[in-house]
Amino acid sequence: MGGPGDPPEGTPEGAPGGGEDEYRSVVFDESFVRAARLQEYSARERMSDHAPAVRRRPALHRGLPRQSLILVALIAIAFATAIYMGVRHPYPTPKAQPVEPQRSTVIPLAPQSAVPGAQDPETLYAHSPAAQYRVGAEGITLPATRRTADFSESQVVAALTTAKDYLVQSSLDPAVLTGGAVRPVRLLLNPQQLDQFDQGFAHPAADGRHEPTGWLIRFDPSRVQLADRKIRVQGTLEAAQTNSDTLEVTADHTLVYALKPAGSDAKAKASLFTVRRELTFRFDRNDLRMHQVQLISSYVQAGPLACAEDATNELRPLLAGQTPKAGGPAGTDPYATGDTTVTALCGSLAKSAQPRL
Repeated sequence: MGGPGDPPEGTPEGAPGGGEDEYRSVVFDESFVRAARLQEYSARERMSDHAPAVRRRPALHRGLPRQSLILVALIAIAFATAIYMGVRHPYPTPKAQPVEPQRSTVIPLAPQSAVPGAQDPETLYAHSPAAQYRVGAEGITLPATRRTADFSESQVVAALTTAKDYLVQSSLDPAVLTGGAVRPVRLLLNPQQLDQFDQGFAHPAADGRHEPTGWLIRFDPSRVQLADRKIRVQGTLEAAQTNSDTLEVTADHTLVYALKPAGSDAKAKASLFTVRRELTFRFDRNDLRMHQVQLISSYVQAGPLACAEDATNELRPLLAGQTPKAGGPAGTDPYATGDTTVTALCGSLAKSAQPRL
């Protein structure tokens, strides 16, 4: 059997013999062990002579860290800069230019004979010069566009589109034509023209400034109603730059309405009523941005109408079978003082403008 220090199976083959390894020379006898002094350090001594087992956390500083203060200062500077640039931005707001008052002329056209009529409005259209006209807004076509010296192509298109919207609302909307509505048209006007517009409808006058029929087309609903809502339209739109800040759009359209007596049934005969409108619109950059127009001038020819009828506030067409009554416009006194009144004009409706039945 092996010695006390040997493994139970004996010393492995090839390994140094028991007791002959490198530590055999170090021998602690009993007298050495007894003479050894054992000392256990107190807690205070262990803390002073040895590193603590747990790292101490640095003391918390009261207040915000320096990085947080810098971040708050940067945010405050950026916010103040944004406010300053919003108030004092380098792009000055364009000043609103004075808008000219609208000038209007409405000329009634009296028929030379009885107004032709038919129960079917399509028959009337087919036998009239409006046979090939388009229906409604499709007849108000936009021309080919290109940029000008100071306006982009998109701005030119915006001017033409806004002018078309005004034409649709002021001459094709049934609520405006026979319902007495004015708001759809008013919403499209430059705010500087609203006072003139409102005064004209509150106190109509044939003075070239306050004629509702210069702003829109509307019929006397107590006399007539639409026999067909498919209004025939044909005309042109043209845009041109007048100066570096203004675009001008000229609209020239002929509109043909089928009308019949108010409150009549389907068997009542319808007749055609024709309106020629020449309108001049003006747009500055603010108008283009706000989708609004400046209506500068309105020249209207409409018939069949009786010259004796007042066409200032509403149109009172002559219907199928009717002929104009004798008489003409009210007289004008050139010696009268006060507000100048435009002399009423009246024309004759050519026979070729009526349906040939």
